Amino acid sequence: MKQGLFITLEGIDGAGKSTHAQALAEALQAAGHALVRTREPGGTPLAERLRGLALEQGQEMDGMTEALLMFAARRDHVRAVIAPALAQGRTVLCDRFTDATFAYQGGGRGVSWQALAQLEQIALDHDLMHGQMHNGASHKANNERGAEPADCGQAPRPDLTLWFDLPPPQAARRLQGARLPDRFEAQPLAFFEAVRSAYARRMAEDARRFVRIDAAQPAPAVRRAALAALQERGWIGPAG
Repeated sequence: MKQGLFITLEGIDGAGKSTHAQALAEALQAAGHALVRTREPGGTPLAERLRGLALEQGQEMDGMTEALLMFAARRDHVRAVIAPALAQGRTVLCDRFTDATFAYQGGGRGVSWQALAQLEQIALDHDLMHGQMHNGASHKANNERGAEPADCGQAPRPDLTLWFDLPPPQAARRLQGARLPDRFEAQPLAFFEAVRSAYARRMAEDARRFVRIDAAQPAPAVRRAALAALQERGWIGPAG
């Protein structure tokens, strides 16, 4: 079976990526994709619990601890959800992935790029689909979640990353009063400026994978730009 497509959405809090994910999901399904829609941190019961720890207000931790939590959640997510779906030929649409860790913990918290790259290799490449996944207890737990381990030893990499780029002051205005901010949303503007710069660095390092979406535009224009990125690759048809 042909390997499925892996599409990720990135951007600072308030950029609107989660809002536009619904339009992307509908367009992909209309084009015949067997779609799996998920998010990070999260996507499995364990990863959602780790998400709660990472985002909880008043839960103090340093940048490296955050990064370790993110990669622990991501490893479980990839093993149980993303890799099996792709192996089955499905299309995975994921709200954030590894780029977010480089942006938030690398750019925002100052964890070194090299350290994050090493963590990525350890958590996502080293023995990913073997080892404990094949012992009785872990295999049984995985089956109870309805997932089968993919037959691969290396983590999937996104085929396309849509970066919803928005100046932090504008993002802050959008979030103002929307809900009680989590640990990241409560950070000062300087933190989000550093996160945005780190996203730009990730795009410069892998320009073929990234498409930058100007998220400062009105919502209909942002949606059209995001859909156009899929249309240009032949993954969906032209808008009706």
